[in-house]
Order: sequence, then structure tokens, then C-alpha cells
Amino acid sequence: MVIERSTIIGDILDFDKTTSEYFLTMGMHCLGCPSSRGESIEEACEVHGVDVDELIKKLNTHIS
Repeated sequence: MVIERSTIIGDILDFDKTTSEYFLTMGMHCLGCPSSRGESIEEACEVHGVDVDELIKKLNTHIS
């Protein structure tokens, strides 16, 4: 899996549950909520004031 701006958070969590730590760190504490799992990385970062490119890099490094 390669994570991009449009990748859905739920898809990432389903692929690798250990990525949850990155979302929790950015303030997404409701990962079980259907709306948060349906957001793209870009949408979530915008809402939480997180640098999307930095998070994508961390997630892709973690997954690889």
C-alpha cells in the first residue's frame, strides 16, 4: 500500500492497525467513528492542523 493525500483513513487502519498511533498523536481520538474512518488523509490533516505531507511520509515509512 502507498498512502497518498486521497487515501482513506479506514483503509490505512485496515491495512495496518499499528498506524493508529500516528492518528492519535495528531488528535484523532475517535478512530472507530464511521466519519473519521471515511475521511481522506488530506481532509483529516486540514481539520486537525497537521502537515499532510509530513504525515504521509511518516505513514509510508512505517508501512514499508
